[in-house]
Amino acid sequence: MIPETGSEVYIQSFKHDGSLHRTWCKGFVVEADEEHYVAVTNKAWVIEADGRRWMTREPAVCFFYTKKWFNVIAMIRKTGIYYYCNLATPSLYDGEAIKNIDYDLDVKLYPDWSYQILDENEYEMHARIMQYPERIRNVIRDQMDRLLSLMEAEKDPFNDKCIEHYYAQYRRLMKG
Repeated sequence: MIPETGSEVYIQSFKHDGSLHRTWCKGFVVEADEEHYVAVTNKAWVIEADGRRWMTREPAVCFFYTKKWFNVIAMIRKTGIYYYCNLATPSLYDGEAIKNIDYDLDVKLYPDWSYQILDENEYEMHARIMQYPERIRNVIRDQMDRLLSLMEAEKDPFNDKCIEHYYAQYRRLMKG
């Protein structure tokens, strides 16, 4: 199943043990096919597993892949585009929400092309507690390398033209 362009969807992230991690209450689908779903969030409510709620401050172009073990959120700020990448299972759409399992490790890429790998301690703790299989740990290591290579090569979606294209598409769809 593929979300329809122009539709609004929930975005849900779970943990390895099946518990809900985070929900975005509104993502506007600007492109979707068998390989990926691209959605824009703009002033969207986010609900954390502990019930805490907050609203996104800036528009973000979100890339959810159906075969890659990561997703990418490109936040459009006055100071440039900031990328937040989550190591997670390939995403699926079930008719209501885009869903994946979050594996804790994140990478933040700044407009100056420097980056930070985040939550390594959380990953190791959850890997122990939730008993991540070695097969999944290997996939995550491999996908982290792949993600960093895409960033360093400025391959889509890690370039301004890609983000500007999808954000312009979102604005056109919102006017229509």
